[in-house]
Amino acid sequence: MEYRIEHDSMGEMKVPADKYWAAQTQRSYQNFRIGGEKMPVEIIRAFAILKRGAAVANNRLGKLDDSRLEAIAKASEEVLEGKLDDNFPLVVWQTGSGTQSNMNMNEVIANRGNELAGQKILHPNDTVNMSQSSNDTFPTAMHIAAVLIIEKKVIPSLERLVEVFRTLEEENKGIIKSGRTHLQDATPIAFSQEISGWRGMAEKCITYLEQSLPDLKELALGGTAVGTGINAPEGFGEEAAKAISELTGISFVSESNKFHALTSKDAIVFAHGALKALAADMMKIANDVRWLASGPRCGLGEITIPANEPGSSIMPGKVNPTQCEAVTMCAVQVMGNDAAIGFAASQGNFELNVFMPVIAYNFIQSANLLSDSIDSFIDNCLVGLKANRDKMEYNLRNSLMLVTALNPYIGYENAAKVAKKAYNENISLKEACVGLGFLTAERFDEVFRPEDMI
Repeated sequence: MEYRIEHDSMGEMKVPADKYWAAQTQRSYQNFRIGGEKMPVEIIRAFAILKRGAAVANNRLGKLDDSRLEAIAKASEEVLEGKLDDNFPLVVWQTGSGTQSNMNMNEVIANRGNELAGQKILHPNDTVNMSQSSNDTFPTAMHIAAVLIIEKKVIPSLERLVEVFRTLEEENKGIIKSGRTHLQDATPIAFSQEISGWRGMAEKCITYLEQSLPDLKELALGGTAVGTGINAPEGFGEEAAKAISELTGISFVSESNKFHALTSKDAIVFAHGALKALAADMMKIANDVRWLASGPRCGLGEITIPANEPGSSIMPGKVNPTQCEAVTMCAVQVMGNDAAIGFAASQGNFELNVFMPVIAYNFIQSANLLSDSIDSFIDNCLVGLKANRDKMEYNLRNSLMLVTALNPYIGYENAAKVAKKAYNENISLKEACVGLGFLTAERFDEVFRPEDMI
């Protein structure tokens, strides 16, 4: 491999000749050989937006000339387009402020920008990082990435899920089945009503995510090292937020209290709480689907779902609810991520939280897992979900909890006696009720109508 020599304030470093990063990135690359978890590409893209926005702000405030702005803008655009992805090698497990990832971006933009300009006009610290600190850029990148992935990926997946459930509700109108509570038989429910509960969860989770967005759209940029804004011109935070808004089409603002912005990660914790709520709901929905599809002969068997692949290496013909299993595994990971994020957010000292890379990594992973698993669940399971009407009718007619319909006519205690007699003697509710002398057969038929119980 060919190398070139780069230097920073600590001295010279050998850097791969075909890469745009420089000495500080190389030091981190060599000093933190921990795990294989790289800084998420969503954070890299957010940094590129941030750097371009900061350059625009510095230009508008008279600190950066047009030629340097153009060079930074062009290099940043290449980062956004994915053309420079192999220039960001750093792992999550680095400095807790994310300084090395900030410098990785500064060095790549500086070297590529100089190449595009045909002259050395950019310096990683003095121009690309002008008016900034890692301490305010990393939390800003984290917020930008969080907003983008929620608005552009998670919510659209949820909106698809809502529409699929609406379609299933319409397709299954008029089907009455046994309800279940505590995994035990309960009073009847329309299958469309059961599905509407799933839809309601997806709709609520959209609301929760939307409620988290305003705080995420407040940016730390302009606080620099400790929140005082040292080395940044007056109005830089506001001007940078305006430029970032123009670049993304999303209304970001400068957080008014930069001391809070640098040291607290509560906005991310709150937003991930909404992702955890979604994970909990997806766990419930996927479990409902696989319970209802259990069988095909020895389970509930009230619905069928697509048979996507063989389910066993030893049992011929076995098909498993694999999409449900994938969804529930993703939900478990998100719940674990929530614990990590909450604990990391609680560990900042004084003017800075130094657990930001692990917070960012877990947040982005959660959002991706939820969106991807929802899309897969829709495409490979829900669109092929069908009601087994015969099995639903059979289970409904054999449910002892239909006896609840008799409460107004024979009273709770007598109805309980009917249910117990029917169960113990393996006879119908009608036979038990008539046998106990509570109602005539004709009267029983008049008042016992499961379809009226929903």
